[in-house]
Amino acid sequence: MSDVLAPPALTSKDFATDQEVRWCPGCGDYSILAQVQKVMPGLGIPRENIVIISGIGCSSRFPYYMNTYGMHSIHGRATAIASGLKATRPELSVWIVTGDGDSLSIGGNHTIHLLRRNFNVNVLLFNNQIYGLTKGQYSPTSEENKVTKSTPAGSIDHPFNPLALAMGADASFVARTMDRDPKHLQAMLIRANQHIGSSFLEIYQNCNIFNDGAFEIFTEKGSKPQETIFLEQGQPLVFGAAGDKGIRLDGFNPVVVDLNNGFSKDDLWVHDEKDIYKAQILTRIFDDPRKEGHLPRPFGVFYQHERPCYEDIMAMQLQDAAARKAPDLDALLKGKEVWTIE
Repeated sequence: MSDVLAPPALTSKDFATDQEVRWCPGCGDYSILAQVQKVMPGLGIPRENIVIISGIGCSSRFPYYMNTYGMHSIHGRATAIASGLKATRPELSVWIVTGDGDSLSIGGNHTIHLLRRNFNVNVLLFNNQIYGLTKGQYSPTSEENKVTKSTPAGSIDHPFNPLALAMGADASFVARTMDRDPKHLQAMLIRANQHIGSSFLEIYQNCNIFNDGAFEIFTEKGSKPQETIFLEQGQPLVFGAAGDKGIRLDGFNPVVVDLNNGFSKDDLWVHDEKDIYKAQILTRIFDDPRKEGHLPRPFGVFYQHERPCYEDIMAMQLQDAAARKAPDLDALLKGKEVWTIE
């Protein structure tokens, strides 16, 4: 008997296609694509079992550049299509790539229902706070007073807070990362994949043509240590270039304290991904970084909780129905919905 050779290990190049990548030079999407391609080989999932579904927008070109199955679908409806696929083919690893306009405007309703149903899929929300594909209109996440082609006097809309929205829809995994921190982005992609249920990962993505520098304060070396706080399970909330600042809770209010002035790490808020109440507070740390006294923006896993997945419950319901005797159709149609007209 001849020995059966194991298939060669996959690399990031195996997940790249021969398609020309058609994003603007310098777009943050290039970094996200590179990190996804680097992470995929380590997940141990055959390429034929991976599906990437997108809607409409710059981010939604993603399936063309991934050597997996995929679908460039309908504006705002990638979540609905992915739900149908996962319901019928639960063994597949399904990834939804979407943007802040695609998933929070026309697709907002589909997004919240995917999250509450808890299909075992991964949602990657590329948030650049602008409509890039249609050339620079304000989006549901654009800040107030944003001047764009569609809001020349400044937007009067209050922006969505994507993670607060996800928590409100009872998402079972909520996290945030950024395009310009490749190692953190890779770690969050792995965590999202490991989660059993709907994972919602917001990725700050720079649109260098229509909204360049929107997240610069969180990504540049000079400001990043003071303006960001990276969440780690079981660790106190510490930040600052020297790690000398932290956040503690004053009742339900997070406040910044100086670890060189009367406070120690023992006084700080310790992160717990399972604590839904503190996760709600974390998502609300969403201050305008231009305002004095603002808090640093959190990145990492805010909340993670396992609960039954929709496709598993549906399969059990179908099995239960098949095991029971088929109901009488006439009795089913008649039911109790009968009335008499005199």
